[in-house]
Amino acid sequence: MDIKRTILIVALAIVSYVMVLKWNQDYGQAALPTQHAAASNANASLPDSVPASNNGANADLPSVDAQAGNTGVAPAPVAVSKDLIQVKTDVLNLAIDPVGGDIVQLTLPQYPRRQDHPEIPFQLFDNGGERVYLAQSGLIGNNGPDRASGRPLYATEQKSYQLADGQNQLVVDLKFSENGINYIKRFSLKRGEYDLTVSYLIDNQSAQAWSGNMFAQLKRDASSDPSSSTATGTATYLGAALWTASEPYKKVSMKDMDKGGLQENVSGGWVAWLQHYFVTAWIPSKSDNNAVQTRKDSQGNYIIGYTGPALNVPAGGKVETSAMLYAGPKIQSKLKELSPGLELTVDYGFLWFIAQPIFWLLQHIHSLLGNWGWSIIVLTMLIKGLFFPLSAASYRSMARMRAVAPKLAQLKERFGDDRQKMSQAMMELYKKEKINPLGGCLPILVQMPVFLALYWVLLESVEMRQAPWMLWITDLSIKDPFFILPIIMGATMFIQQRLNPTPPDPMQAKVMKMMPIIFTFFFLWFPAGLVLYWVVNNCLSIAQQWYITRSIEAATKKAAA
Repeated sequence: MDIKRTILIVALAIVSYVMVLKWNQDYGQAALPTQHAAASNANASLPDSVPASNNGANADLPSVDAQAGNTGVAPAPVAVSKDLIQVKTDVLNLAIDPVGGDIVQLTLPQYPRRQDHPEIPFQLFDNGGERVYLAQSGLIGNNGPDRASGRPLYATEQKSYQLADGQNQLVVDLKFSENGINYIKRFSLKRGEYDLTVSYLIDNQSAQAWSGNMFAQLKRDASSDPSSSTATGTATYLGAALWTASEPYKKVSMKDMDKGGLQENVSGGWVAWLQHYFVTAWIPSKSDNNAVQTRKDSQGNYIIGYTGPALNVPAGGKVETSAMLYAGPKIQSKLKELSPGLELTVDYGFLWFIAQPIFWLLQHIHSLLGNWGWSIIVLTMLIKGLFFPLSAASYRSMARMRAVAPKLAQLKERFGDDRQKMSQAMMELYKKEKINPLGGCLPILVQMPVFLALYWVLLESVEMRQAPWMLWITDLSIKDPFFILPIIMGATMFIQQRLNPTPPDPMQAKVMKMMPIIFTFFFLWFPAGLVLYWVVNNCLSIAQQWYITRSIEAATKKAAA
């Protein structure tokens, strides 16, 4: 009968494992973009036209009250261009709409959408293919060409631009003339850089003075995060953020925008839109006083942006104004160089003060080893070494409890169901043997903040994205595709539990026996890098605990003899 039960349990476990693997295969990876799925080749490029869903794209331009200086929303008729201007560097592929000069498409060739399709780059900006996500900018105000009657149609010398071999900078000029005013909207891109400069050169050849304001904004719909890497949808922040003098990292979620718009006057700073691993940010001049605002347009898209100070160009005069746009991965060192506080968009949560040193140490280990998996193992060993004295004290306490287990059993037989007398006798025994009954919990309690901080480091750091370790672990930032590491982790928990004393309470003992199974189930969906940390930590704990337990048991037997 016992053999039949064992066979049934093993068969059920195998079937469950295969079912989970199949589910993971079908639903555990990000879907491929529709427009690329058919092409599936390295030469797949951005579309040459704007999808029809772009209708109303310029109905969300900010307006400026010249007297009050307030910003609002000015409706505008629809203007949809048929041809996009293609611009390519080694790290950015973008498409510019000649109507208004907005960046309506942007992909990152250095960051594949999925590992199994390296030819398909991750798409950041989109204009209706999978979502609406744009970087818009223009000139508004008294004489600005971006107005309620329509946006300017810029002309370019060619339809496509590409950074050539040996060329370090690419400049794309969009030109427009109106009423004697010559405008150049200039995009300046650099090799290897995810930031670009958008400049406006205004040449007033009319007989009248010109005035206006530059605006820059990010617009996104409410669609889900395409860079989310976990099948369970682990929530990293998707929403807007900005810098203020009093709050260097201020989140403005979509729910906040649903409740009402935000308006603040900020000197310098930045406005950004965040998602998992990637960020886009407009960074104005540090000396400018800008009106930052968030709002929703008539189509339900969310907008964060700013309007710069008034520009005045006398007749026959010229002026230039510019802003920087960053669109790429959350690389802390780079973001910190661009603007103060921008590196905080790598959001490690409330345990950031622990996560930052962990990431710093992990980076330095990686610079020596060149593999993030082995770096996590070395980091685990260092952390374990740091907590060695505390862990040793706790393991000694548990070893003593294990040694007095026979005496506890005698007390249970002596007092039976009298819980009060049983508890008093246990406390006297613990006091006599110098045992702290809560000592065994200390290693877990101390490690939990480190564990949670490391969880956010592995989840939020783009350096971990698609980072391989060895064998079947090709991406440490997502779950183990075959769930081997979580199963090993559960096994190590079971072994570690066997080294611990059995709780005197039968119900508590049953719960403790279930813990390895429960934790194994939870860890199935955790990033492989985090499970690797826990497996190594458990193995080191088992070795340490086994040595201490054997030493104390040997000493106890020697004293008894």
